[in-house]
Amino acid sequence: MPRNQEVIRQWKVLHGLETARHGVAIDALADELGVTTRTIRRDLAALQEAGFPLYDEKDAEGRVRWRLEGQVLKGLEAGFTLAELCALYLSRNLLESVAGAPFRRDLTMAFARIEKMLSPRMRQFLDAMPGMLAAKPTPGASGGDDAQADLMARLLEGTLHHRVATMRYHSVSSGREKDYLIHPYRIAFAQGELYLLAFVPEYDDIRTFAVSRIESVSLEKQTFTPHRDLADDVFGNSLGVYSGPTAPVEIEFEARIAPYVRARVWHPSQELREAEGGRVLLSMRVCHDWALRSWILGWGPLARVLAPLSLANEIESDLQSASRRYAAREAPPR
Repeated sequence: MPRNQEVIRQWKVLHGLETARHGVAIDALADELGVTTRTIRRDLAALQEAGFPLYDEKDAEGRVRWRLEGQVLKGLEAGFTLAELCALYLSRNLLESVAGAPFRRDLTMAFARIEKMLSPRMRQFLDAMPGMLAAKPTPGASGGDDAQADLMARLLEGTLHHRVATMRYHSVSSGREKDYLIHPYRIAFAQGELYLLAFVPEYDDIRTFAVSRIESVSLEKQTFTPHRDLADDVFGNSLGVYSGPTAPVEIEFEARIAPYVRARVWHPSQELREAEGGRVLLSMRVCHDWALRSWILGWGPLARVLAPLSLANEIESDLQSASRRYAAREAPPR
């Protein structure tokens, strides 16, 4: 049997023991997991050897039931339940793939503190958890230096304590650096990048800044009172990281890609309708930004914007420009 299946089953055994108020009989665990009682006994022995506080006792009817005693990490102030601890370890790869430069060091330190409270065998068991959940690392998310960590610390302090800040930012659109006076409102993570949402008095508006393009931040003694409310999902109107108003859009997808379109929720506002020939119509209310246009163009000839006409014309123009670029390319040397 693959090691991953064994770990998953033993995790289910532990979770079943923890959630059962009056303990669980071995045959009940075997029936629930579809294995023999002998397998469950081996799992219980292995978990006990790993250091998990399991014990058995007889109930009023004389049946032997197994229990998990208390919290696993009593040494931490709040403690962790077993399910919380396993979920944390299972998610470790995902956390590390998106943690980014300023948080990776702190994440490593947090796990190191937890591991000090574990027995060697318990740690060995939990260390197998991340191997069951793969995550593709975000490009540029690893590494980092003290300067980036310090910058992030100042941004966090500014948002928590409403400190006015001055910031030097490198703008991709203008290709130059600019100094801003800002009121930092929130730090958000989206699409593999950290973003700062800050009120800019110069523009009397809230703007979004990529943290990776912030050159420097200085906190002022002056504080500010937030006068604008941010939604919990700050980028909820967009398929990307924009925060503009929503407008309707309707897109027709060809039959060969329709099953893939139906299988996912692209935006909470979406509505799907079947069309002739196996095609599917997708309607949404989203921000008509670059993220939406890029997403549509990514489907190539398999998608067609039906409404609004202005967006359909923009997509058509982009496709024609791309076609002309390919037609005008030089022939490769022979």
